[in-house]
Amino acid sequence: MSQQPKGELTIQVLAMPADTNPSGDVFGGWLLSQMDIAGGVFCRKIAKGRVVTVALDSTTFNLPVFVGDTLCCYVELVKRGRTSISVRIEAWVTREYDIEKSIKVTEGIYTYVKVDQDRHPVPLPENE
Repeated sequence: MSQQPKGELTIQVLAMPADTNPSGDVFGGWLLSQMDIAGGVFCRKIAKGRVVTVALDSTTFNLPVFVGDTLCCYVELVKRGRTSISVRIEAWVTREYDIEKSIKVTEGIYTYVKVDQDRHPVPLPENE
């Protein structure tokens, strides 16, 4: 039985040649930034406002991402604090010519904090 993504599909993006290093490999930093964007989108809905990334608590790169892969980031809530939200983000790809199969390439725990206009932490809204 194959593994399935956990969490909410938050973003999908196509890996392009501009996302590679001189060796032709997709940058790990590009992948991390896509995961960070997905986490921010997810947490902004919970916070009902602006959030900032404060920590990447762990990240595991399992497999590479290639040009032509469709990257899908899935986000699930791990912990909700007074001002902070921790989420698990899984990055999955479908390869350019094998769109029937999804492969988990990276996963990590990210923490975001709700902030005001002056970038000071503020409490999250009450759970609904």
